[in-house]
Amino acid sequence: MCLAIPAKIESRDGDESWVRMGDARMRINVVMTPDVKVGDWVLVHAGFSIQEVDEEEAKATWELIEQIPDDEEQEIFK
Repeated sequence: MCLAIPAKIESRDGDESWVRMGDARMRINVVMTPDVKVGDWVLVHAGFSIQEVDEEEAKATWELIEQIPDDEEQEIFK
């Protein structure tokens, strides 16, 4: 099973962006979502943004992620 996590674009430099995923910050490749800009939300899988999503969907997904017990959540972000 594949899991994509919503992330908010914080900065952009060509095909790379820094994103915020909850408390984590990570650099991703945005080549598959070339029109994203700072402030946009994307789904991230394996270090790549794979789809743009609206803020409402992103926040709803994070609410579900936050319901995952802590021990399982640690496995997601390893």
